[in-house]
Amino acid sequence: MSAPGGEAASDGGFQVHLDNFEGPFDLLLGLISKHKLDITEVSLSKVTDEFIAYIHAHEGNWDLDQASHFLLVAATLLDLKAARLLPRGDVEDEADLALLEARDLLFARLLQYRAYKEAAAVLAGRLSAQGRRFPRAVRLEPRFAEARPDVFIKLGPQEFAMLAARVFTPREPPSVPVTHIHQTRTSVREQAEVVVRALREHGRLTFAELTADCAGTFEVVARFLALLELYRAASVGFDQPEPLAELVITWTGSAEGTIAVSDEFDQARRESEEET
Repeated sequence: MSAPGGEAASDGGFQVHLDNFEGPFDLLLGLISKHKLDITEVSLSKVTDEFIAYIHAHEGNWDLDQASHFLLVAATLLDLKAARLLPRGDVEDEADLALLEARDLLFARLLQYRAYKEAAAVLAGRLSAQGRRFPRAVRLEPRFAEARPDVFIKLGPQEFAMLAARVFTPREPPSVPVTHIHQTRTSVREQAEVVVRALREHGRLTFAELTADCAGTFEVVARFLALLELYRAASVGFDQPEPLAELVITWTGSAEGTIAVSDEFDQARRESEEET
């Protein structure tokens, strides 16, 4: 038997598969409560076995409330079926009369369960749709109000205004300080004098020999710039047989006198120091 009387089966949930009924468990309860299906024709043991199989199929993800409701309804149906199996007609024994009254009470409990379940579904739908629509209009209960810690605000309007001004004040972009960097003050003109003396004395030196006594990289760079200035003044000549080979410097200037060297590199260094 499947969903007679125009009853529609709902999607999902526990499904019952009997010889005389096939559909959702809630529909089975509805048919029994409307007297469209006799409880004596329903195999409750098979329904219980199918529900246990349904629970095992959803192991780790089954609803505890659903299992509790099924146990309650199944127990009610079992008592109702036992009461229905009593003989009908005139009842003379008070024990049989009590059983009939218990049967009616069980049937009323089944109807009550269905009514509560439908009302709960309606209330749950309204709570989901309108639960956040209206604010709380009543005061906080005393037990919750006492559990709330006291808040003491020691700041006044001026302090809050200062905090707000500090928050909204644009912050300066982060910068990396360079005060810990100590640059050696090396003059290109001074290094040019050292180079001129060495070349006049030896006449021909490699760049490695010319910078062997330098105290650091800055002096090496300064002497190289001095060589460029001397080359521009036609006082030295460069000889490098092949790329990346040893650079040999030859003195081609006068043996005596002062060689004029531009101070543009020293001027650029001083301007850079003033900016920093």
